Amino acid sequence: MAASTPENLHPIFDRVLGRAEKEAKLRQRGRVIWLYGLSGSGKSTLAIALERRLHAEGVTTHLLDGDNVRTGLNRDLGFTDADRAENIRRIAEVAKLFVQAGVVVIAAFITPQRANRQLARSIIGAGDFLEVYVAASFDTCASRDPKGLYAKARAGGVQQFTGRDSSFEPPAAEDNDVLVIDTEAGPADASLAQLHAAVVPRIHFQ
Repeated sequence: MAASTPENLHPIFDRVLGRAEKEAKLRQRGRVIWLYGLSGSGKSTLAIALERRLHAEGVTTHLLDGDNVRTGLNRDLGFTDADRAENIRRIAEVAKLFVQAGVVVIAAFITPQRANRQLARSIIGAGDFLEVYVAASFDTCASRDPKGLYAKARAGGVQQFTGRDSSFEPPAAEDNDVLVIDTEAGPADASLAQLHAAVVPRIHFQ
């Protein structure tokens, strides 16, 4: 159940400059592109490449990345199920604020549980939320191991490691609204092209 607003708080949402005016000035639609998958699947690589391409095309963007957020806003959180859920809740609330300002948010987070992805979608709003599963097998991600996390996990240096100690839930077969990008199926530029093609129609301003 959603928390009620305390009596001493008086939101002014009805009086601030509206989203429509901000989107009109930017000539774009605010949206959240939420990339998720195992560590090493290519989320951050895709997110960075997408932001650079959209920026070159004149789109105002902001990138939210898991490690960056955990060194600041969410540095008080660990990796228990409860902390992971709170991590996603805070990120979704921040992303929603950017969307209301007409900004295209590119979020790259492991987001291993379907319930947490549903939470993010419910906070942001289904119409503003593009869920992107960046797919790669555990073995492939372990062979890539760009941060050395898989090696540390094997040595017992990383606890609650997703895909090994902590479960990862891929999208269900009936999740037809999820864009799946298989980074094992082709080169990085092909993955970027697939993602870019899905994003542009959603942010196009009419």
